[in-house]
Amino acid sequence: MPRSFASLFSRKKSQTLAFKDYYTNWFNTLQKTLLPLIHKSLSSSSSQTLLYSHVDLLLHHFLSYYDALDSAATQGNLPELLYPSWRNSLEVPFLFLGDLHPYLFTNLVRSFLDEESEEEEEEEEEEDDGDSLDNRPWQVLMAWRNVSKNLMSQIEQIECGLRLMVPALIGRIKKVQSGFVGRIAEDWVAFERQSDEELKGVIGEAMKEEMDDMVSVFVDANRLRKSVIAEIVGALSVYQAALFLEGLAQFLVGLRDREVLGELNRSKIPIS
Repeated sequence: MPRSFASLFSRKKSQTLAFKDYYTNWFNTLQKTLLPLIHKSLSSSSSQTLLYSHVDLLLHHFLSYYDALDSAATQGNLPELLYPSWRNSLEVPFLFLGDLHPYLFTNLVRSFLDEESEEEEEEEEEEDDGDSLDNRPWQVLMAWRNVSKNLMSQIEQIECGLRLMVPALIGRIKKVQSGFVGRIAEDWVAFERQSDEELKGVIGEAMKEEMDDMVSVFVDANRLRKSVIAEIVGALSVYQAALFLEGLAQFLVGLRDREVLGELNRSKIPIS
């Protein structure tokens, strides 16, 4: 590759440092402030008004993250956002276009919806200790019992939408990549008759178009994630929404658990 345009393929990591710092602060707020807050609300007989407030805080925290991710999505930042260096080996398998796969959100709410039959069996078991979740108020314990057909229908509609949107996003990625490769390959012989500067200009223009398209796909994926979270929470009761958001927060925090990561590294289990 001629040195004159080799820099076209380099990443400008310094441009993504600000977002990396943002994510660190965002995660710390989630782990140290908002997760304990929602957990405390669900574990005490606090008023619904206070619980609504804490649910709104946590929901806004998730949605504001995707707004920030959209704002950071520029041509210079995109390579690092698609393959974020701040994600660890446990987080990477759950990523789709740089962030959590939207199926994770519907799978999480499904795990709650499917929990009813399992809870009936567990009711016969003894509590392990005084900090058991069974000590939560009955409204929380019964939140997923006798789920309405309307709620099930709404969740199924969200799942149906994802089954259409995710393959469409993947199709757009393939189209962008094949278009770039095809454009370069078709005219490569002609390119070699040109000077290095002309080669740089031609390849640079092709890359610019590809990156413009990829930014569009990346932003649409983020908006899909954001809309799925908002639609799920909007379909749930305040107790269900609190449990869903608590579960999502616990999942993210769990992926960064040092003991789990240490055990993974010691076992040398490949994660892909």
